Amino acid sequence: MNQQTKSILLNGMVIAVICLLLFLAGTWWRLESQYKLGEDALRRGDFPAAVAGFESAIHMYIPFHPKIEQAAGQLWRIGEINEQLGDINRALIAYRSLRSSFYADHWLVTPGKEWIVRCDKKIAALVPLQRER
Repeated sequence: MNQQTKSILLNGMVIAVICLLLFLAGTWWRLESQYKLGEDALRRGDFPAAVAGFESAIHMYIPFHPKIEQAAGQLWRIGEINEQLGDINRALIAYRSLRSSFYADHWLVTPGKEWIVRCDKKIAALVPLQRER
């Protein structure tokens, strides 16, 4: 391999690494901003915006990022609070949103399997109650 070929390969690898880092940085920023929007909406009592913010944060999935678990926990909490208040529809929206967010993040593996299982159980228990109303 001549010097020019080595230089082209090295430059290509550097460009690829920079592109990956920029992609990761953009995803990180969007995850953080969506989580903050969810938190702000939750403080205001804006149910749809809170669910949308936390759901969007999970969609920006970065493995091992702590905000993913925090967003999942917030959606779970929203579901439980609405369940306790007797608002089955809103509880189901929160649980389904949490479950579908992790399904949407599927690629080689499905993250959040434990959340999916927990949501499946809650949804199965709440759907019959929704029909009774």
